[in-house]
Amino acid sequence: MKNPTNSRQDIFIAGTETSAATVIWAMTYLMKNPKKLRKAQKEVRQAIEKKRFVKEEDIEQLPYLKAVVKETMRLQPAAPLLLPRESSQDCDFDGHKIPAKTTVYVDAWAIGRDPEVWGENPEEFKPERFRKKSIDLKGVDFGMIPFGAGRRMCPGINMGLVIVELSLANLLYAFNWEMPLGTKSEDLDMEALPGITMHKKNALCLMARKYVCE
Repeated sequence: MKNPTNSRQDIFIAGTETSAATVIWAMTYLMKNPKKLRKAQKEVRQAIEKKRFVKEEDIEQLPYLKAVVKETMRLQPAAPLLLPRESSQDCDFDGHKIPAKTTVYVDAWAIGRDPEVWGENPEEFKPERFRKKSIDLKGVDFGMIPFGAGRRMCPGINMGLVIVELSLANLLYAFNWEMPLGTKSEDLDMEALPGITMHKKNALCLMARKYVCE
């Protein structure tokens, strides 16, 4: 029987690593798209005003920030191949014969960039697309499954979303972000390291200036 302490550690490590990777990707996309960065910051600062800290109950007032998180998870799911599954019986999937006991991987990264689902320019970072699409990321809409789907989807979905949304909201509220001296947003690359969790290959280096609420 597995030690419950180890189980809690697994959940904590898995949740923090993937959430941190997602926040870094979100900041990378926003820095490459300054207008969207300013739009997200304006929404957070107008909604929070002088509270100086975004709390969980404030997130529902931030639809654009939620769209930024969705768009980031669509383009850069933290676990691009999800977790492997094993087929329980022989099956035919779109003409492909899959024998029982076959290890199956689902490419969430490719699904999130499928032009049949997302239309033209599916690789463009465009949070506004979620104003027109009702697709969610909670395993109901198969066009976007960063947490998987079904009864064995990621059990940490609620914790992961809260961590990402709160972290990103507070980073946008508390600081004005700039590129380091001598660099431009165009210099930011989107290369990723291979692995179960998809991290940026090159570290994201930014300058943070404290935001003073007047």
